[in-house]
Amino acid sequence: MSFFNKMLASIGVGSAKVDTKLEKSSYTAGELLRGEVEIYGGNVEQQIDAIYLTLYTTYIKEVDDNKYTSKAAIEKFRVSEPFSISANETKIIPFSFNLPVDVPITVGRTQVWVATELDIRSGVDSTDKDYIEIRPSKIASRIFDEIQALGFRLREAECEQASYKYRSKYPFIQEFEFVPVGGAFRGRLDELEIVFVSQSESSVDLIMQVDRKARGFGGFLAEALDADETHLRMTISQSDLHNLGEILRQTIARYA
Repeated sequence: MSFFNKMLASIGVGSAKVDTKLEKSSYTAGELLRGEVEIYGGNVEQQIDAIYLTLYTTYIKEVDDNKYTSKAAIEKFRVSEPFSISANETKIIPFSFNLPVDVPITVGRTQVWVATELDIRSGVDSTDKDYIEIRPSKIASRIFDEIQALGFRLREAECEQASYKYRSKYPFIQEFEFVPVGGAFRGRLDELEIVFVSQSESSVDLIMQVDRKARGFGGFLAEALDADETHLRMTISQSDLHNLGEILRQTIARYA
């Protein structure tokens, strides 16, 4: 029977299982994430080589003019050394790690989750998945608040495959598309797009696309040629937060 159980465990029947329990389900980008990994022994003793926690997100990828949803690993953490777990034994391993400041925000169709993997020697790895909500970092949150105060409303947000020009450590960038529904830019702009190229605790590097509204025949011609779009790159730091609204207003007005 022992040999039979080992054979079953090697193909995933009656082998060790894992369940990750997070302290909470909603976090701010850059925040400390805490939790526990609970491992439940199966029918036989097994050797666990490692436990990994991987932070994943979804993004839109395009191949041969076809778009589909793919997943990307943001960061991977090892939370244990090799150990053995006896039949029907339960082990609890606490963990904590800081979420990246540039982790995507879970708005629109973007999802972020923590995947747990038991690396089982001579057996089928056991996995678990926990979805979490990600709120923007302090600087990113202020940027969104000030954009909204200028009369813009967020229309769409999505992670898309990054071009080689803007690709950094991730294969995607998250785009935020705003439309003017009030204020000085209503009627002057069609939309405003923002992409965070890089983020840290002290500064944000972003690209802003200002899409001017077509005015007259010349305006429609420019729109048809995409000449009504202006791309600009700017850095916003902690020292800019006291007058961030005016900085953004002047920057957008310059190209509106």
